[in-house]
Amino acid sequence: MYMKDKYLAKRKALMNAAQDLLNEGKMDEANAKLKEVESLDSEFENAAKAQANINAMKDKALVTNIADKSVNVLDGTTVDNVKPGAEAKNEAELYKNAFAKTMMGKPLDKNESETFNRINDDFRNVTQTAETHTVVIPEIVKAGIWKEIGEAHPIFGDLTPTFVAGDLTIIQDKDPDGDAEWVDEDSKSEDGEVGFATVNLTGCELMKTITVSWKLKKMSVDAFLAHVTTKIAEKMGNALAKGMISGKGKPGESDSHKPQPKGIVTALEAEDATPQVVEYETSITYKNMTDVMAKIKSGYAKGGAIYATNTTIWGELANIVDGNNKPMFIPDVTLGGVGRIFGLVVKEEDGMKDGEVLFGNVSKGYAVNINENMTMYNEDHIKSRTTDYMGYALVDGDVLTTKAFALLKKK
Repeated sequence: MYMKDKYLAKRKALMNAAQDLLNEGKMDEANAKLKEVESLDSEFENAAKAQANINAMKDKALVTNIADKSVNVLDGTTVDNVKPGAEAKNEAELYKNAFAKTMMGKPLDKNESETFNRINDDFRNVTQTAETHTVVIPEIVKAGIWKEIGEAHPIFGDLTPTFVAGDLTIIQDKDPDGDAEWVDEDSKSEDGEVGFATVNLTGCELMKTITVSWKLKKMSVDAFLAHVTTKIAEKMGNALAKGMISGKGKPGESDSHKPQPKGIVTALEAEDATPQVVEYETSITYKNMTDVMAKIKSGYAKGGAIYATNTTIWGELANIVDGNNKPMFIPDVTLGGVGRIFGLVVKEEDGMKDGEVLFGNVSKGYAVNINENMTMYNEDHIKSRTTDYMGYALVDGDVLTTKAFALLKKK
């Protein structure tokens, strides 16, 4: 524990020094400090591995050899017949195989059939649906889909969604009128109002259908699950990311769009006088970047990121220079993005529009609730010898505070 504390303290000091140098425009010195951080991380990792090996050796004990030490038991009763090499499958593994086989049109064994029917019957009873084509996606497959969506779209991967069934209401604290005050015994407390607002996440239908040929369904169970997971994650992830960024929200009486999450950009542009939006003329300048950073309320910048398309990152952000003609963009793939600006990680997000850059802290400023986790529908087409698989979920999202974000866009 002592070793870890020393490591964290030294790392923090180095990172603070690097940030100070970066703020002063001393890029080379800042990079040198970051190299020291990398070296320190490597040393600590090696030390931690060595300590783990020592702990493992401490707990290692000799195992008694019980060969040829069996004892005959008189009047014993056989409780079960176990075949040599047989392995008991847990319920999750049973259901995963049953799900894949059902989707592929393959027969199930007795245990798989019982597990498959029971889990889906329970789901239909809970959701009050009699739809026989609805199939619950196994937990390991669902987790894989959400993980792939987060990897492809960092704006979703940077937050932790909730999985509350049905509607979810989140209470927001509005900014109070003022801070607390220092007083003496003769002072009278001043009246102040603390306001509350709510964000209601009611669930919007998110669905995507993929088509698989019957020939392709001949693949192995694991290969089939990997194929379906990747395809569903790709298509549903694209829609979810765009909803988080530019979704229109719930339609009003005069609106024609479908219910969808309210996007961050949508909320920023809807504010009076758009206080969180900065516009630039033809190319992004250093002054544009400092202006947009100033829009983010203190406390939200730490842990935030910069989101833009690949075209905008390498066509605009990577070419910005400071007053000393040094590039602001520092290529770095170690922190989950492609580089850093002002200490914030720059992340490629295809849900953004070309020419627009979103700054902000998604984990603190945006909420996503998965009101109903993913299920799958399938439908065979005999003439074309194909099967349609439709992934379906109820998802909603909304902005908790616009002060956690700022948008840079072209005029």
